[in-house]
Amino acid sequence: MTLAAEYILEMKDITKRYGENTVLSNVSLKIRPGEIHALLGENGAGKSTLMNVLFGMPVIHATGGFGGEVYLDGEKTVIASPHDAMIKGIGMVHQEFMLLPGFTITENIKLNREIAKPNVLSRIFGKNLETLDMAAMSRDARKALDSVGMSIDEYTLVAGLPVGYMQFVEIAREIDKTGVKLLVFDEPTAVLTESEAAQLLNVMKDIASKGIAIIFITHRLDEVINAADGVTILRDGQLVAETRTKDTDVTQLAEMMIGRKGESAFVTADPRTFAGDAPVALKVSHLAVNMPGEMVNDVSFEVKEGEIFGIGGLAGQGKVGIPNGIMGVYEASGDVELFGRKSELNNAHAALASGMAMVSEDRRGVGLLLDESIEDNIVFNAMQISGDFTKKILGAKLKDGKAIREHADEMIKELDIRCFSALQHTGTLSGGNQQKVCIARALTMHPKLLFVSEPTRGIDIGAKKLVLETLVKLNREMGMTVVMISSELMELRSICDRIAIIAEGEVVDVLPVNSSDADFGLAMSGIKPGKEA
Repeated sequence: MTLAAEYILEMKDITKRYGENTVLSNVSLKIRPGEIHALLGENGAGKSTLMNVLFGMPVIHATGGFGGEVYLDGEKTVIASPHDAMIKGIGMVHQEFMLLPGFTITENIKLNREIAKPNVLSRIFGKNLETLDMAAMSRDARKALDSVGMSIDEYTLVAGLPVGYMQFVEIAREIDKTGVKLLVFDEPTAVLTESEAAQLLNVMKDIASKGIAIIFITHRLDEVINAADGVTILRDGQLVAETRTKDTDVTQLAEMMIGRKGESAFVTADPRTFAGDAPVALKVSHLAVNMPGEMVNDVSFEVKEGEIFGIGGLAGQGKVGIPNGIMGVYEASGDVELFGRKSELNNAHAALASGMAMVSEDRRGVGLLLDESIEDNIVFNAMQISGDFTKKILGAKLKDGKAIREHADEMIKELDIRCFSALQHTGTLSGGNQQKVCIARALTMHPKLLFVSEPTRGIDIGAKKLVLETLVKLNREMGMTVVMISSELMELRSICDRIAIIAEGEVVDVLPVNSSDADFGLAMSGIKPGKEA
């Protein structure tokens, strides 16, 4: 075999920028025919952008394209669109199902590739009047379903199928396409039970044995070792490692995914150790939360009084659902105690009145009134819950404009909110300054415990530094207990005392911040202490 044909896919020195932000920097990926190749990296490492380049997604072409070259079967190629990728033999099994629930399994598998047969009318008036050859389509669907080990009837409606079945229908649809050379599996086992995941890995190996290459995107490192031949690891938009699975193990993979190569955080607060018998600020027992896109199944942990407690984990694993459940934003069950007193769930008013406050991850949707002034945003909750910043005149409760302005000006100065005045509309502020308004609103409630969810998402480096410094100041100088939920593990490690890692809706481990990269990587992959051994 010539060198040119050694790889079914070669992506060479792929670089992608969105404005000033470089999301991929000289990343290369090489896949051999019939190989299962794992693509690993934390959230934001660049995996999705690399796949968007491979599939010719509009978001890439509409933002100035990319640097680098793509080769298929040793020949340089340009992939203009997802349809073009499909024609060239590249398919994708999505994590979010691309199925039509009102259609049968057969109709979904053959969608846009229907088989038609001529009839009397079509022979006179043309091919547009041909009828669907359901028998031929059914035979193809049956063959594809059998190849993924599904005995379900091909005429079954997709609506109401268990999620595991839907995942296998997605795979069957890709397998049914003619000329498929490369399949991308995006977190395919995330929604599957253990037995379904094991079946899926076997199906992937079977597909690969027929010469079809697979790019396997997953956070489950044990599955990588079990199923993949090679591994490419991205971190912060850069290629950090390319290895064969026989030459590595889950611990090394975890270290390579998480490690920062000496990169320093912008803010550092020395972690503290709290005695086992130190007072408990927050005790969470068997918490389950019904929040779309988040799985919080059975979460238990304790936060010590005066601690900065971090909650980390990959996207959708449950970390963001925890504060939303405790604060009554989404339906929750279980037990929560705040400073020894039981906290009522499913009641946002009661949660705020009990001494908890939250800076939401969705500052534009939940956190802020964008068409209102900064000062009204800052005092909104305190007025609604506690009746603060009001005065009685002739028996009527009115806004105390003077008190509101004085407090808002104090907060603007304290948090360095960059604005023209307290009357400026909040929606006109930058992301970082909007985030600081959210923090100001939470502080105005004088909380004993503050949840901050994804506090630095979507804001620039300078604003991140100020937000993190503010949290440390609140904790160290005002004695406030802080629970910080973040996808940025480096930020959690820079200011927290301990970090709970959530995977698949449960606490996998609670780690000291100076734990090894491998420990954090294993925990984020859902591997509990001692399980690997």
